[in-house]
Amino acid sequence: MLDIDRKDFIEKSTSAMDEILETLRNLPSLRMEELEPDRTALVIVDMINAFARQGYLKSPQVEALIPRIAGLLSLCGKRGMPVIAFGDCHTMESPEFDTYPEHGLTGTSESEMVDELKKIGGYTLIPKNSTNGFLENKFQTWLKEHSHINTFIVVGDCTDICVEQFAKTLKAFFNMLNKKVRVIVPADAVDTFDLGAHYAEFMNVVALYGMMGGGVEVVGTIQG
Repeated sequence: MLDIDRKDFIEKSTSAMDEILETLRNLPSLRMEELEPDRTALVIVDMINAFARQGYLKSPQVEALIPRIAGLLSLCGKRGMPVIAFGDCHTMESPEFDTYPEHGLTGTSESEMVDELKKIGGYTLIPKNSTNGFLENKFQTWLKEHSHINTFIVVGDCTDICVEQFAKTLKAFFNMLNKKVRVIVPADAVDTFDLGAHYAEFMNVVALYGMMGGGVEVVGTIQG
């Protein structure tokens, strides 16, 4: 059991959160034209029906991301930038269901990308059977085939789970290789869900700040 003084913890946490919020309120924006299209990739994480519109884990916060991410997807298509889209795709044997409610079952509409993104297309879909898409063999193959990419824009959900795990692992991987790579997360294109103590705004803020601590470049927005 944690030996923490409740009052002291809440007071110091409130002060820390105020400082973190101020940092996030002053995030810089980025223009897409500042990035080299032939060396930049967009990574869309879990913009599937299971998190946006159907099932136990659907979230209005995630659904609200669709227009923003659709805009980025269209922009990347016009600039000829490669795009990856991860999507949860589980069987009933998934150990992940010990932690989260059943979601994204293979062969169901829950595991499909939301219609708005499907309509635009132009992405390589990578099914994933864990919260961290970096571990998928198909992504590892893609990474080797696109070794010239030095900038990754990561968008989607959930900020504090799949997005954070992927972004920090990707950055740590390239750090290990002594290769300078930008992993960029636009704050207006990621979000998470409300469920009990899992307060979406709080978890989103903590995750964004945590990614910054892991070397991920968090910006307010990416403009066309």
